[in-house]
Amino acid sequence: MKIGEIWSQLGSIMASIMFVYAMFDKFFPPHLRRYFLKYTNKFSTLFYPYIQIKFHELSGEKLKHSETYKTIQTYLSANSSQSARRLKAEVIKDSQNPLVLSMDDNQEIVDEFNGIKVWWSANHTTSKSQSFSFFPTSDEKRFLTLTFHKRNRDVITTSYIQHVLEEGKAITTKNRQLKLYTNNPSKEWMRYMSTKWSHTSFEHPACFETLAMEPEKKEEIINDLLKFKEGKEYYTKVGKAWKRGYLLFGPPGTGKSTMISAIANFMNYDVYDLELTVVKDNNELKRLLIETSNKSIIVIEDIDCSLNLTGQRKMKKENDDDENEEKKKLVDKAKGEEKNESKLTLSGLLNFIDGIWSACGAERIIIFTTNFVDKLDPALIRRGRMDKHIEMSYCSYEAFKVLARNYLDVESHDELFPVIGKLLEDTNMTPADVAENLMPKSITEDFETCLKKLIQSLEEAKKKLEEEEAKKKTEEKVEEARLKEEKDKQKIAQEEENVKANENSKENDKENGLIH
Repeated sequence: MKIGEIWSQLGSIMASIMFVYAMFDKFFPPHLRRYFLKYTNKFSTLFYPYIQIKFHELSGEKLKHSETYKTIQTYLSANSSQSARRLKAEVIKDSQNPLVLSMDDNQEIVDEFNGIKVWWSANHTTSKSQSFSFFPTSDEKRFLTLTFHKRNRDVITTSYIQHVLEEGKAITTKNRQLKLYTNNPSKEWMRYMSTKWSHTSFEHPACFETLAMEPEKKEEIINDLLKFKEGKEYYTKVGKAWKRGYLLFGPPGTGKSTMISAIANFMNYDVYDLELTVVKDNNELKRLLIETSNKSIIVIEDIDCSLNLTGQRKMKKENDDDENEEKKKLVDKAKGEEKNESKLTLSGLLNFIDGIWSACGAERIIIFTTNFVDKLDPALIRRGRMDKHIEMSYCSYEAFKVLARNYLDVESHDELFPVIGKLLEDTNMTPADVAENLMPKSITEDFETCLKKLIQSLEEAKKKLEEEEAKKKTEEKVEEARLKEEKDKQKIAQEEENVKANENSKENDKENGLIH
């Protein structure tokens, strides 16, 4: 047969099919059409053994954007940029990767799960409805279609879809822009568009690789964080809320705030900087806790200075209570806090950390920092509340080598490094002071100049420390001499009193006629 005849016959067949379909759609009663389509679909399944599941972009009565659709789209974006030929670009706010590529409409990609092959396609339909709605939507309705063989129905509907949602959420969390939150005063909570927490982007570059600390101690902290991050099932098994407390203590300048930033970047957690002085009472503290998200770090810096609720509880006499109360009033008056006194209590803070309300979220880290750990109440920092105590100490030789690598790109120096190491053993200098000396102050300063400058500062600090120790020893000797002198005076006075008492006793005996 000629090609022209084939096309002519094909056109006649198509026209006949269209005519029959038009007659069927127009003249057949609806209930007969339903029965016909029902049995037609059953017949077609014998030759087409595939199942399709649709995930619509808009769902619900108000046609809100579906979180499931977004999560699946995020999961597919990892494969679509490699498999699909036509891609669609989208700019997403608050993401480390703002430009996200996904497959365009009418594109299809193949995915595999446990040896099972599935097909994902992006589709859209155009609505022809002219009805009025209080929630107008776009004429185009988009959806994702999952196609798979019917023999894999159970695996796909249970394990695979759950896998896609979990992976999509993990990718979203990994790519999101971290945020730094601070709590607003409660008097502002009822204002228009106001929230309990205000936030900004968290872009601190600190990481464990650049943290000035001994490698063994750093590795211990990293392992503890990894164990916590993977401990969902473990915490459920032991019956504890999925949270962990860290106490960072040490002198100012030892890197406590930098440690918090490094933990946040390592765990990919948001940071909530809780200011206790603006919290009015225990109830407000609970409401702030409820508003924090999972996968977050709640920080209370300088907790010993936050409020008058962290002092050790001791048995005191009445005069001690009066004296402490008077001191407290003087301090409050000096700070201007008499008019806005917080009713937050130590009990409320303990419940916030380790009470019933602490289980209202999951995967949270609570961090306290303090310069004076001895001032804190033992109940506040006991194990179970502050699970791990991390001492942020003065700069060691290992920590100095990290700083030298960070600031000067120097790994070693045969002459200057040993000198610095010996001086660091004899001197207490914080990592912040060491870093300040290592930082070049002009373009003409090379690494040797900075190292010599550090040596000079260490020698001055050592000399100052020796002078202070000498002064302290002198004062101790003076104090010892003074105490010895007072002791000798007391001894002489006691001897004189004893002699005088003996003389008085003899005179009394003589007067009474006992001595002849």
